[in-house]
Amino acid sequence: MSNTRAKNLEEAQADFLRAWPDFASTQKIDALRAEEYSRLDAQGHVYLDYTGGGLYADSQLRRHMDLLRNNVFGNPHSLNPTSLAASRLVEQARQSVLDYFNASPEEYVVIFTLNASGALKLVGESYPFGPDGRYLLTFDNHNSVNGIREFARARGASITYVPLVLPDMRVDQAQLDEHLHQPGSGGSNLFAYPAQSNFSGVQHPLEWIERARERGWDVLLDAAAFAPTNRLDLGRWKPDFVPLSFYKIFGYPTGVGCLLARKEALAKLRRPWFAGGTITVASVQGDKFYLAEGEAAFEDGTVNYLCLPAVEIGLRHIAAIGIETVHLRVTRLIGWLLDNLLALRHSNGRSVVRVYGPTDTYRRGGTVALNFYDPQGRCFSHHVIEAEASRANISLRGGCFCNPGGGEVALGLSKTELVACFNRPQERLTFEDFQLCIDGKSTGAVRISAGLMSNFADVYRMAAFARKFVDREAE
Repeated sequence: MSNTRAKNLEEAQADFLRAWPDFASTQKIDALRAEEYSRLDAQGHVYLDYTGGGLYADSQLRRHMDLLRNNVFGNPHSLNPTSLAASRLVEQARQSVLDYFNASPEEYVVIFTLNASGALKLVGESYPFGPDGRYLLTFDNHNSVNGIREFARARGASITYVPLVLPDMRVDQAQLDEHLHQPGSGGSNLFAYPAQSNFSGVQHPLEWIERARERGWDVLLDAAAFAPTNRLDLGRWKPDFVPLSFYKIFGYPTGVGCLLARKEALAKLRRPWFAGGTITVASVQGDKFYLAEGEAAFEDGTVNYLCLPAVEIGLRHIAAIGIETVHLRVTRLIGWLLDNLLALRHSNGRSVVRVYGPTDTYRRGGTVALNFYDPQGRCFSHHVIEAEASRANISLRGGCFCNPGGGEVALGLSKTELVACFNRPQERLTFEDFQLCIDGKSTGAVRISAGLMSNFADVYRMAAFARKFVDREAE
């Protein structure tokens, strides 16, 4: 691409459609973008931060506002008419989540939380870790999954990370199998991994769920980055815990997520406290309480009952589009973008970008982590790339994306230098201190992520932006 005349948008799109004729089956998304997401093109946005947050349709807002405007809803914890009206909508939202993920209500419950992180905290604080148990997780987990290790550590459980293998940043399968065959003797063993890495876009096999459970592990499957563009069928796959943030899937509302939990696994959890709404009865003088059953024992206080109807509206919106249609579209667009970014060369033949993770679309999602390099091989700061992209009205993201393990592997940060850095005698390690500590190595990457309303013009403009770094010197 860098060594010939750059094709204009129309030429490039025509070539793209000839190469991938099945992309035409997703054209209803183009019509929907013009009708329901017109603000994107009206304001000239290139939105490529779908792993950070999804986008909402105009109709989602209208339907939710009409519902609120035309009804009266009260706190659900009562039997008065307005409370019952709210309770019905909460339960409809709960059922809509089960339906969307094909989760049997006989097997799964939906616990509404603030977000995926809130769902993960519920598991971490309540899981019966002990000295004879284990917490096993992969290097490329989100920090909210990493954070569960502090609950495990406090209760004496062993903590093991399974490493990633470069260049594709997939899990070392041999090491994973070895650890899965060695659960702790205590019976409380939790294996956590992302269905899709929010750093590299790698999609880890869902087959691990059954393999782990057969060997005595409870399985926590982080689906926050996976669910927006992929089908997760809980009738086929049976993870014990699935945390989700709904805004990642359909943009609105924020501040609402859930934990999908198998009833059998949920019964193992022991909450460290109780709150309003979680008990059947509690006494001050009697100094005792009794937790409610099922999801009620985990929904602290009053759920966000005015926002929960928007979850049902959002799920219906995605179902009408078809998640398989979204998946195909994102796969084709990100495949084209990867090919064109990797084809960029400086005049001396060196690559302009380095992609961290798979360079094709096999078992990968629409998330791409990369860095830009000059002709001498010096890395452009991700802050520079993000700032210049912002001036071009391109929304992407720079940093390590709350996924330190993925970043450490991708950027070549060794255990030796990291341990030395974190063991320095300071009360608080600032990010500036950390940058000095690792002696000038890159501390982050650029993340591009396609999603629900991405079109060819978006990825074309991203590729055109990347061309500006051909033969450019890094400061």
